[in-house]
Amino acid sequence: MKKPLAIVAGEPNSISSEIIFKSWILRKNYNHKPFIVIGSFDLLNLQKKKLKYNIKIKAINKNFKSKDLIKNILYVYDIKYTQKKPFQKESTKSNKYIFNCFDAAIKLISNKKILGLINCPINKETLFKNKHQGITEFLSKRTGNLGNEVMLIYNKKLSVSPLTTHIPLVKVSKNMNKIKIINKIKIINRFYRNFFSKRPNIGILGLNPHNFSQIKKNNESKIISSAINELKKLKIKVIGPISPDTSFMLYKDYKLDVIFGMYHDQVLTPFKALFNYDAINITLGLPFIRVSPDHGIAKDITGKKIANPKSLIECIKFFNYIK
Repeated sequence: MKKPLAIVAGEPNSISSEIIFKSWILRKNYNHKPFIVIGSFDLLNLQKKKLKYNIKIKAINKNFKSKDLIKNILYVYDIKYTQKKPFQKESTKSNKYIFNCFDAAIKLISNKKILGLINCPINKETLFKNKHQGITEFLSKRTGNLGNEVMLIYNKKLSVSPLTTHIPLVKVSKNMNKIKIINKIKIINRFYRNFFSKRPNIGILGLNPHNFSQIKKNNESKIISSAINELKKLKIKVIGPISPDTSFMLYKDYKLDVIFGMYHDQVLTPFKALFNYDAINITLGLPFIRVSPDHGIAKDITGKKIANPKSLIECIKFFNYIK
């Protein structure tokens, strides 16, 4: 068996195990590279029985060898964690377990035992307690790449990326600067060239509604326009600033591959309205590939066997681009 990718199980009291099991059951319906799960074998086994899935799972440790993995078994790199019921109320009890899962994934990558990682959903507020904005920032700091991280929500038809991620709207303008915009666009451009052998068309949004002429002279607009001019000198295919309210209506006319916005919901809200679960979250700027489903823990449907695995399946399929 070829080197597998790893799926970090994420928040234990969520839909994570369900979408993992469904992705495994449906694996013959899509092209994929081999994958293992990093999580608690005992808990996943308990949840498998609760959800009534007839799947063979087997625990492995750091000494596993890819050539010994059998195709019809879902292997679990075992991280110890126990709870009495298959699904319980979400709490901070699982925080150490989740961090241990990520640590194990990073070590496996460092030891060249896995291709990269997919992490299932976690609750950022419960896990990080304001220490990190999200997984993107956590992993960039954990790997010594803080400041180079880029959140790209990827779809073959259109991707989006925000300059700032999980910060209050009032802080967005204070976190805007020309160098940051240029660096993030350069990372996105490099990603498309390396993985898809293309120079992407990137539309850069203005911050203010309609890019009204009377507000074009403000500091934010100067920052964006100046960054665009510098990027054009670097022969990167950018246009803008584009009026945010029409950008998602006209992206086909502009033939855009990526829409780059100034804050999270400026690009994520219309994107999710267009593509729903047909998207994945890719962290660029790390020394390895990290992707995740573009949705949360869905605690309202946890354990109900109605979760949609499409986004996780798209994450698994993305690794087909990695040689």
